[in-house]
Amino acid sequence: MSARIYSPAKTAMQSGKAKTGHWVLEFEPEQPRKIDPLMGYTSSGDMKSQIRLTFPTLEEAVAYAERNGLEFRVQEPKEARRRQISYTENFRYDRKIPWTH
Repeated sequence: MSARIYSPAKTAMQSGKAKTGHWVLEFEPEQPRKIDPLMGYTSSGDMKSQIRLTFPTLEEAVAYAERNGLEFRVQEPKEARRRQISYTENFRYDRKIPWTH
C-alpha cells in the first residue's frame, strides 16, 4: 500500500491561487479499473482510491504517512512557466515592437 503526496496545481479555470498551497495524500491504485460491459461505467474494487487527505504543510503529510507506516513518495510542485504580465505593459514607451490595434 503506497501513497503519493503532492501539492495540486491550479486549474486552467482559475486566475488566482485559491485552493493551492496545501498538500494532498492519495493512495496509489492497487487494482486496475474495469469497464462494466452493460452500462459502460468505469469501476474498481479498490476502496482506498476514494480516500483523499489534505494537509496544510508537507511536513504534516509526511508525518501522517510515517506514523501510520505508509510507503509514500513526494511529488514536488512544478513552477509556473508563464511569466506574469500586467495590462499596462502593452502601453510601455520602451517596447521593442509597438502595440497597435
